[in-house]
Amino acid sequence: MTHDHDLVLRPTAAQTEAALDPPAGRTGGDLVVETLAGLGATTVFGLPGQHVLAVFDALRRSRLRYVGLRVESNAGFAADAYGRVTGEVAPLLLSAGPGALMSLAALQEAAAASAPVLAIAGQVPVAGLGGGRHGHLHELRDQQASFRDVVKSVHTVRTQSQIPSAIAAAWESALTAPHGPVWVEIPQDVLAAPASLPVVTPVDAFPEELAPRPELTAVAAHLLANAERPAIVAGGGVVRSDASGKLLALAERIDAPVVTTFGGKGAFPWEHPLSLRSWLEDRHTTDFLEDADVLLVVGSGLGELSSNYHTFAPRGRVIQIEADLGKLEANHPALGVHADARLALSALLETVPPREDPAAADRVRAVLGRVQERIDGQGLALEQRVLAAVRDALPDAAPGFWDMTILTYWAWSAFDARRPNTMHSAQGAGGLGYAFPAALGAAAADPSTPVLAVSGDGGAMYGIAELATARQYGLNVTWLIVDDGGYGILREYMTEAFGEATGTELGRPDFVALAESFGVPALRTSPEALREDLAKSLAEPGPSVVVLPAVLRMFAPTHR
Repeated sequence: MTHDHDLVLRPTAAQTEAALDPPAGRTGGDLVVETLAGLGATTVFGLPGQHVLAVFDALRRSRLRYVGLRVESNAGFAADAYGRVTGEVAPLLLSAGPGALMSLAALQEAAAASAPVLAIAGQVPVAGLGGGRHGHLHELRDQQASFRDVVKSVHTVRTQSQIPSAIAAAWESALTAPHGPVWVEIPQDVLAAPASLPVVTPVDAFPEELAPRPELTAVAAHLLANAERPAIVAGGGVVRSDASGKLLALAERIDAPVVTTFGGKGAFPWEHPLSLRSWLEDRHTTDFLEDADVLLVVGSGLGELSSNYHTFAPRGRVIQIEADLGKLEANHPALGVHADARLALSALLETVPPREDPAAADRVRAVLGRVQERIDGQGLALEQRVLAAVRDALPDAAPGFWDMTILTYWAWSAFDARRPNTMHSAQGAGGLGYAFPAALGAAAADPSTPVLAVSGDGGAMYGIAELATARQYGLNVTWLIVDDGGYGILREYMTEAFGEATGTELGRPDFVALAESFGVPALRTSPEALREDLAKSLAEPGPSVVVLPAVLRMFAPTHR
């Protein structure tokens, strides 16, 4: 049997003629841009810098759309979001040294969230490589070393002929399950030198499929079919692999209650009779999962947040489907199935017979009732009202991007993400400043849909410069800033642990006036007016800012 990609394609006479007489004025930068276009890229993010000016000059001669942000970490967050919402590789153009290093926080989040980002960075000239100190601007002894612990793979280029293959290999790596960020670095002189090579033609970079081993599928199917109290934990891998429909089909076939992790929000319908929702920081949910005699964990490593801060201790048999080999059985012994979530769930659907449990929905309602009773007893009506206002104002299909702030901590557990792949946060790596630049990346991916960003005033200060980006490109992002005068969640943590907080109180600007100085419409709202004000801002084209002065409190989690 012959596969298409095994065939040797012979150039036509016209292709040969074009290859022998490439256009004049091209550089190594053109080879980069031509390769990206040949791989199917349409949009690139980044910032120009001395070492990659040839790439930016080549963009001028291409059809690729460039979205330039003001800070490299923000450009990385935008690329991360573009990769999440489209499932496509998001190219990120960076300079060398300080500019490259500024992207590390964003690439760490992309790695934690399995977002396919292709970072292409400059390097000092070839003669300056090798670990010495040659005095080049932005020089690092080993730039790759700073990224190797963060990204999936590192690809180096030393000659122009290596550019197409290196970028294609990185592209394939980014899209191979688990998706993730990859790193390509190219020396300045390689990019700037005239190119005599032919124009790069469309490039094939097929990601490898990660299918489950059939003997493991057989065992998993047997365990689920014979379980008395099965349950499912659905993580971000279900969303990344577009497997929500298959998850729903399997849960209904075996009557298994489903909990979605914070990274898996939207993977299972919130109002479904089998939905335990996302109350992972609650002992009632943890007890229920511990009581399952067979627990199917799909696309989650059961890390700190997903395991109720490592207090979760399953008593039954665990089946873990995970594309990231390093996460397989990292926290709990399991029948480890190294596979893409979609392919593994497909295999189970072909293998597991129907199983009926009329009491399953009743047990789910009982757990959710106990959770709600506990929350209602904590005097947190304001917080629930604010979150409900956001939910009511946001169209079901509109994506939301949430920074590390108290309202986000609420949303992880209590927000109904009504569509898969619509609720995104920085909970993977946990850095500040994610929401607004990420929302800009999503808006660049789909200008027809409004996008919400949610930040606290502390996290908002990381992205203020990107108000200029939002205005420049007319991106449809509404930025909700909950202004409580400091780092609210850290204030709570420190007060609880030490009796008082230090370093958490912040001087901050008038966010409304500041946004308006960028030409971005802004308003100050209240909890009572939030629903109407937010809905109106989301309905208007272009960027906008809504500021909510409010001190919100976290609900008390229960571990033991």
